[in-house]
Amino acid sequence: MQKNIRNFSIIAHIDHGKSTLADRIIQECGSVTAREMTAQMMDTMDIEKERGITIKAQSVRLDYVKDGQNYVLNLIDTPGHVDFSYEVSRSLASSEGALLIIDSTQGVEAQTIANVYIAMENDLTLLPVVNKIDLPSADPMRVLEEVEDAIGIDCTEHNLISAKTGVGVKDLIDAIVDRIPAPNGDEEAPTKALVYDSWFDNYLGALALVRVYDGSIKKGQSIKLMNTEVSHQVLDLMYPHPLHRKKTNEIKTGEIGIVVLGLKTTEGIAVGDTMTDLRNPTAIAIDGFAPAKPFVFAGIYPIETDKFEDLREALNKLKMNDSSISFEPESSVALGSGFRTGFLGMLHMEVIKERLEREFDLDLIATAPTVVYEVLQTNGETIMIQNPYDLPPPNKITTINEPYVRATILTPDEYLGNVIKLLNDKRGLQLKLDYINPTRVKLEYDIPMNEIVMDFYDKLKSTTKGYASFDYDIIGFRPGNLKKLDVLVAGEPVDALSIIVPEEKALARGRVFVKQLKELIPRQLFEVAIQASIGSTVIARETVKSMGKNVTAKCYGGDITRKRKLLEKQKEGKKRMKSIGRVNVPQEAFMAVLKLDA
Repeated sequence: MQKNIRNFSIIAHIDHGKSTLADRIIQECGSVTAREMTAQMMDTMDIEKERGITIKAQSVRLDYVKDGQNYVLNLIDTPGHVDFSYEVSRSLASSEGALLIIDSTQGVEAQTIANVYIAMENDLTLLPVVNKIDLPSADPMRVLEEVEDAIGIDCTEHNLISAKTGVGVKDLIDAIVDRIPAPNGDEEAPTKALVYDSWFDNYLGALALVRVYDGSIKKGQSIKLMNTEVSHQVLDLMYPHPLHRKKTNEIKTGEIGIVVLGLKTTEGIAVGDTMTDLRNPTAIAIDGFAPAKPFVFAGIYPIETDKFEDLREALNKLKMNDSSISFEPESSVALGSGFRTGFLGMLHMEVIKERLEREFDLDLIATAPTVVYEVLQTNGETIMIQNPYDLPPPNKITTINEPYVRATILTPDEYLGNVIKLLNDKRGLQLKLDYINPTRVKLEYDIPMNEIVMDFYDKLKSTTKGYASFDYDIIGFRPGNLKKLDVLVAGEPVDALSIIVPEEKALARGRVFVKQLKELIPRQLFEVAIQASIGSTVIARETVKSMGKNVTAKCYGGDITRKRKLLEKQKEGKKRMKSIGRVNVPQEAFMAVLKLDA
């Protein structure tokens, strides 16, 4: 049986047709009827279908007959976006082969290259597949040349397909059977399986999606997770299917299946962990286990302060299905009680905020995203800072280290000047500049992560008319000349508006910030000073003029001194109001930091 199993993933850049191809393969294998077929079958969330992106890696087990032999195809549809690359790496570790999908009109993109390197590290057999050959602008031969030049893969054996129309899909499935090797593994050895996804089911509890490398997992068996050290009895076993799961009593060597453990949370089932037998464990765990680390942090607060407990419950429920979220309570003078929440990236943050609002009917405000900083203090202690407001005073700081990323950017050469200017503005350090063909350039830069979590992707797309692609890897911390920029409204510091900026940009950003806030903060009956400061030094100031109330409207004639007396009285009243006045800062102000161009 093991020799007739094929485990493979689909990897590609966003919008190159992964989910559409998965639909055609499911259809071609006859796993669902024409009536049951829907678009993006493997994308289970509404938000995935609306945005046209894959957020959670999904798997299906398909039966296929070739030359009279029955084969089992385990298809793993991986996310394409950089934020979910940890899921991609676990999914690829569970496969023997991968379909490398390239759009015949767009060619090689940044995330194509990033995912290919992960596949190569796992020694996967790569099948180059050129998609969308039905489009008038398709140029598959040029794209195959690009793949050979940019990635170095031999494309002599390749498949030309149209996932939309189904052209070439049957030949591709035959190529999967012929070219992707069957899984290796010792059926008699102790149980060894990789957990590459976990989620929470309201009826069954915590579920683990596993790939069995050695031995097997049987119903009723007591298993242990080697890194988190959780042990439990296997309540049920299932094979993943496009529409309904198929129950089984055993998941054998080389197979992929769902293990029902009945746990009330997924906290103990970490992606990348090794599952083994409790009484007869395997000696060596599967390499590469590392918990997902959040890189982008933002404060999430309910607009209605009495919804704090509802937000806590919603985050706890979401964490059951997405273990990569981290959150802890925090309070802000300006925004009340909320949570400091950690995300894998900006898209992940957008998706989680939208799911919280949509699925749990909450009105939320998110502060500007920040990254985690490593702060070396004068007493020799090193602390990690997620919230800029928690930064110690300057006299207690020796060095602030900021996280850096290695960015890969592919762009048409006509926009090269624009892209290099943008990267220089973002404090990027150039490593490589290569032409992968006469009209397309590949750039490699080291950039501070703080510069790309704001609006980098939007600016890159606008300066290249949408033609550039971008991917990055975290490469560690480096010292930075950084300062905390505080914002004071009517003399009071607004903690949620604090940001960490490079010292050379602090003055310009402070001026731009207060200018934008002046437009956003509504006028009061008294003047409101908006100031930007570094430490105790105010570096920029704007004033929101007071609203004029016509106190002389009731004077119909008489001496001018009557009007002057009323105006003087108003002036005195305004002074008193200024000393006790509280200013409501609108939610748009908290996102104004995203538009700082300085």
